[in-house]
Amino acid sequence: MPRISTLPIESAPAAPQPEPAAVGKRPPLPAERFALRVGESDIDGMGVFAAEPIPQRRKIGELRGEAISVREARRRAKGRERIHIVEVSETRAVDATLSTDALRYINHSCAANAVLRISQGRVEFYALRDIATGEELSCDYGESHHEGRLRCRCGAPNCAGRL
Repeated sequence: MPRISTLPIESAPAAPQPEPAAVGKRPPLPAERFALRVGESDIDGMGVFAAEPIPQRRKIGELRGEAISVREARRRAKGRERIHIVEVSETRAVDATLSTDALRYINHSCAANAVLRISQGRVEFYALRDIATGEELSCDYGESHHEGRLRCRCGAPNCAGRL
């Protein structure tokens, strides 16, 4: 199955000439645009935290992982305690279970400071407001496979109580 990932670029003594079709292409951008760290979360399990200030409306980064069918995504999600899967269309999903990207640890909050957007099959996160160094990143998961059966633990004053 194809993977969405960033590969390290190794320097070589003599770089081969690019194929004509590859001229003008650049290596993919890193998954994170700002410094992030993973640590214990007050919301749930592990979380991702800003390691530097993140300005409002800026792209924080992308969630990368294995591109799979929605059918396979739903099969994988059954019985898991932690799910790192996002459906990007009616037929495709991204499974970030094995990803090393910090954004796979973003937790849900009813008072989120980030928003998840799907753009051309990519799962992108943007800051809804200025985010301070040390602050946990969170987004509103919206519609999820939990279907209201999971208790929300975000602790926000406007907490809906369920996911």
